[in-house]
Amino acid sequence: MGKTIRTKAVSEMFEAILTLQEEEECYKFFEDVCTVNEVLSLAQRFEVAKMLTQGHTYMEVAEKTGASTATIARVNRSLNYGGEGYEMVFQRLKDKGLME
Repeated sequence: MGKTIRTKAVSEMFEAILTLQEEEECYKFFEDVCTVNEVLSLAQRFEVAKMLTQGHTYMEVAEKTGASTATIARVNRSLNYGGEGYEMVFQRLKDKGLME
């Protein structure tokens, strides 16, 4: 079996993230915790997932996001076989009128 993210350190980090109250606090925290490239990579994966759920093709996603087909396939696998985290967040964004 592979590595698990369910560790004490990860739980503590998630608890810290849950204390963030506004976008500017997120910027401050993630600029300290991650490199610029790590944050941009996470944002790219999020955009890939959003576009895939909206029915865009791999080619359209690659052109708009600059993501490799390997990244797109990895995100697609998460959408189809993952923990439903993207689905949960996208639904909450839709409920708030922040996503189509």
